[in-house]
Amino acid sequence: MSTSPKFQVGDQLQHLKTGGFYRIICLAKIEANLEDAYVYEALINGSYWIRPKTEMEDGRFIRVNE
Repeated sequence: MSTSPKFQVGDQLQHLKTGGFYRIICLAKIEANLEDAYVYEALINGSYWIRPKTEMEDGRFIRVNE
C-alpha cells in the first residue's frame, strides 16, 4: 500500500448509505492498474468484495469496533 491504510485487517465497518456491516479481510492491489484496494466480507452473507482504497477511505465506511 502506498500510504498507511485507514482500516486494518479484522476491522468491522458499517457502510453509511446501506447500513451493511463488513469485515476487512486483507489489503490488495487491483491488477489492471496496481491501485491499492481492500478485500472485505459482508457479514450478512459471507460474500467477498473488493473496493479501491480511495473509495473505502472517502467517508462512506466507518469503523464500528475498537
